[in-house]
Amino acid sequence: MATPWDDLSLLLDSPGSLSVPSRGTVKDKSGFNAGEDAAALRKAIEGIGTTEKTLIDILTQRSSAQRQQICKAYKDATGKSLVDALEGDTHGHFEDILVALVTPLAQFDMQEIKRAIKGAGTTEKTLIEILASRSNQQIKALSDAYLQDTGRALTYDLKSEVSGDFGKTLLILAEGKRDENKNVDAAQAKADAKALYEAGEKKWGTDEDKFIDILCHRSVPQLRQTLVEYKNLSGKTLQQSIESEMSGNTEEVLVAVVKCVKSVPVYMAELLRKSMKGAGTNEAMLTRIMVSRSEIDLMDIKAEYKKLYGRSLYSDIKSETSGDYQKTLLGLCGADD
Repeated sequence: MATPWDDLSLLLDSPGSLSVPSRGTVKDKSGFNAGEDAAALRKAIEGIGTTEKTLIDILTQRSSAQRQQICKAYKDATGKSLVDALEGDTHGHFEDILVALVTPLAQFDMQEIKRAIKGAGTTEKTLIEILASRSNQQIKALSDAYLQDTGRALTYDLKSEVSGDFGKTLLILAEGKRDENKNVDAAQAKADAKALYEAGEKKWGTDEDKFIDILCHRSVPQLRQTLVEYKNLSGKTLQQSIESEMSGNTEEVLVAVVKCVKSVPVYMAELLRKSMKGAGTNEAMLTRIMVSRSEIDLMDIKAEYKKLYGRSLYSDIKSETSGDYQKTLLGLCGADD
């Protein structure tokens, strides 16, 4: 079955995927007043019975920067952090998403990574999702937050949790050293495509190092050219080759990198679908993607979701979640399309 990943025809003209576009559903609110919002939240939390609607309306309709100003105003007025107030007054997935909304993005990414490393058994999927899809500056910001929070470098902690080619790939991604040059060197792309072909399809046994090195260091425009050259050379897409040559977490992380080079919004749309499909919803993933992409590219993710699945993201959220958690997600999602 053909997937959106097999078609490379428009690849070279589409906008760069790891640069940070502002195609979010959540924007700065005009006429914003942090003090007023903080007072309204305080009333909603401290009154008899929490007024969930107020919490949802305010926190999903302000930008992340504005939410940080509200946190400051709340603390100034009450002496208590808004996170603590929310944690004391809401619960379950609703609490998780509200707390995520009032956490600065780099901090939120950092907490998710910390949780993924720390729990019983490392949650590889979370590490892959975050490290493959973030830009250098986002990775640098989350690494700084990690160091500040734990007193250790993120790469230091990762080293003790992940190993082999998978570990190697994550460590390089976590350094956030992808080349950012926008110019494409066509000869280099041809040479890289040939090197990848010879390291995989053409060889008995695969030279993973070659894949890791090229896929984690080259710029997005350069890699897109390489993907086109690779398909011309081998007749298969690089993703198909990785899927047939590798397995396990190494395969999964390198495929994620290739997908994010092609289109972060399509990659995120796929993950959103995965988070809601099958038995039980993966709320942690659903919350993470909706919150972290809401100011970056959620409009594009919605469009890709519709194209891929023939249904709107809005309607799937509506049918797969419920209560205040659902209302918060829909607030971030913006209008149904």
